[in-house]
Amino acid sequence: MVFLAPGATVLHGLSPADSTTDFIYLVAAAQVVFAVLVGVLINKPDRKIWSSILFLIFVLLIAQFFDNRDSSSVGAKLFSESLFLAVQLILVLGLFLVVRRRIGGDPMNVVFDALVISLASWFFIWVGFLNPARAFSPDDVSVTVIRGLTLASSAIVVFMLATLLFGSSVRTPSTWLASGAILSSLVGDVLYATNQSGRLSIDQQIANAPYIASLFLVSATVLHPSVATLSEQTTSRVKQPLLGRMILTTTALVLPILFLALSNPTDDSDRFVRAASIFVLAATVTARVVFAVRANAALQERLIVSAQTDALTDLPNRGLMLEHVQSAIVASRFSNSRPAALFIDVDRFKNINDSLGHSAGDDVLIAVAQRLRVVLPGRCIVGRISGDEFVVLDADSKSQSDAVMLADAVLESFHEPLALRQGDVFVSASIGVAVLDDAVTRSADDLLRHADTAMYRAKDAGRNCVAVFDSSMLERVNQRLAVETALYRALERRELRLVHQPIIDIELGDVIGFEALMRWDMEDGTKISPAEFIPIAEETGVIVPIGSWALLEALSHLRGWINQGICRRDATMSVNVSPRQLHDPNFVAVVNEALMRSRMPADQLWLEVTEGVMITQPDQALETLRRLSSTGVRVAIDDFGTGYSSLSFLQKFPIHRLKIDRSFINELAEDASAKSLVKTIIAMADSLGLDVVAEGVETVEQLHALGDLHCKKAQGFLISHPVTPETMGSTVAGLDKIGKWPRLRPL
Repeated sequence: MVFLAPGATVLHGLSPADSTTDFIYLVAAAQVVFAVLVGVLINKPDRKIWSSILFLIFVLLIAQFFDNRDSSSVGAKLFSESLFLAVQLILVLGLFLVVRRRIGGDPMNVVFDALVISLASWFFIWVGFLNPARAFSPDDVSVTVIRGLTLASSAIVVFMLATLLFGSSVRTPSTWLASGAILSSLVGDVLYATNQSGRLSIDQQIANAPYIASLFLVSATVLHPSVATLSEQTTSRVKQPLLGRMILTTTALVLPILFLALSNPTDDSDRFVRAASIFVLAATVTARVVFAVRANAALQERLIVSAQTDALTDLPNRGLMLEHVQSAIVASRFSNSRPAALFIDVDRFKNINDSLGHSAGDDVLIAVAQRLRVVLPGRCIVGRISGDEFVVLDADSKSQSDAVMLADAVLESFHEPLALRQGDVFVSASIGVAVLDDAVTRSADDLLRHADTAMYRAKDAGRNCVAVFDSSMLERVNQRLAVETALYRALERRELRLVHQPIIDIELGDVIGFEALMRWDMEDGTKISPAEFIPIAEETGVIVPIGSWALLEALSHLRGWINQGICRRDATMSVNVSPRQLHDPNFVAVVNEALMRSRMPADQLWLEVTEGVMITQPDQALETLRRLSSTGVRVAIDDFGTGYSSLSFLQKFPIHRLKIDRSFINELAEDASAKSLVKTIIAMADSLGLDVVAEGVETVEQLHALGDLHCKKAQGFLISHPVTPETMGSTVAGLDKIGKWPRLRPL
């Protein structure tokens, strides 16, 4: 239909004013009726849309019929012009229904811009058509008035059309086609008005040609599938046509002023209409500017509030809280107050998100914010600075005890459950307290950082408690940061090394394996304890490359000892593996590569994991351990008895060895209950077909007690301290001279 419109329009315009033009007009009218009926059945547009189109076409055809009749009857002309006016009013009503639903955001600016364009259109309609028609039209006054109202209503149509196109809704193909149909109709109105004004004579078939194009474009509109959404609010455009709106509105504002400057009014009525039109146009532009300035100020205010407020809880965010804290610090210089900051972290908030979903997590945060508002005094300021972390500022606090009492009140308030849509939920909190101290606090960021440090101390103490900041915490934090920073370069600088502790067969006295232990000697000679740097490596993820290096290094040491005849050919190497490594998707490939490069069989590698691996994300760890076990690598539970493992986990995981923790071995010779526990562990391992190694054997009495309990393997300082790879030969030789360990007797 879009392609037929130009052809039919040209054909109508070039045809002689006879029955051919009437036939083309009749075909255009028939096809649009048919298209509307088909479009209604297929695309199912809004009933108001297609019913309005049919009624509009019906009225237009009747009006055209009476207008084409060669009749000098005033009644016929009056009826014809009334029908054309009705067409315009129906068009205005239909556009109003569409615009009301599609105007989208920023409606006032759209309305003002459209009004400027419509007023400019009205100005040119008056100057170009209505005013000349008053002098040249031979028709009755009533006919001229109705004709003038029809042209004047065209300005309203322009206003509605501009509003539709300027709106924020996405402009669909049906929107463009409908706009084209309306513009074609307006062009026809202009040509018709030109004839009526008497200034220019245009052939009737040419004047009616735009109406033919309009009818075909109406058909294309109703046949396109997007017509179903023509009267609906659609998604907003990503990029608004601001530049186009500015050009159109500026042009509509400038051209009437230029025309006024270049032409003179014909009489007092013309002068009055021109002055009134320009006055209304100027008032509209002024209102548009005033509204735009006010809207821009309101938008800036909303942006500032949004930038300083947490969207979920409506609490101040980190930036605004820092401003409040800084203001409190400055004010404290002129009073005896000591501003206090409480750093509150919801314990195990991740578990809530994982179990109940993020929606429930948001509800928890909202409920926590509300709980803090209720329990805290009005002088306190509450903010949410990130995730599940809240900050409370008490600018009027007088001492540390006041701050601690406030923290205790907050902690006690969480004893009551939080009422959520999913049901009641109990949460606890770890709270860090920091009070302004001129010796260590120089800024708002310092005070919040100190409260944050104290909060982590509360978490380390077991959560659900309060910790108060002191300067010693700051020293530990700085030390941890220094260790963390140096750890990233430790492997590159070759500061890490492995030492090994032999594992013996108690009955035979043979060295059957070794456990690799990591040591860190910094360039300046500082020795960092594994208990200090291993958790940091695990937390930061550095443990993954360090663990890969340690695995290959340990197996290479074992291969070298076997080749040198230092140990048995079937001796094994035990390497500790962290949970972070087990969750690394490349870990299985790393193990296989280390075995290949060291030319060691898989069954001579023991991977030692802690019981916590079976609790935290067990599915990932289980899959990795099963894949490794299928290659022949064996798995041991390190420090068994200190974690939370159960028989179900031992049956589920591919476990081959239990290593009894040193805490059970320490009291083995003197404490009957410790002996009973070790006996139970050994019996359980035997029943499950698991190997057993006792760790931390330091006395002969402990060793003999293990022998009496039929524990076959052991390691500890009694047997050997961890030694360097270079001294392993002499260490193993010395152990071989001892022979069977049960023959040793305590002094």
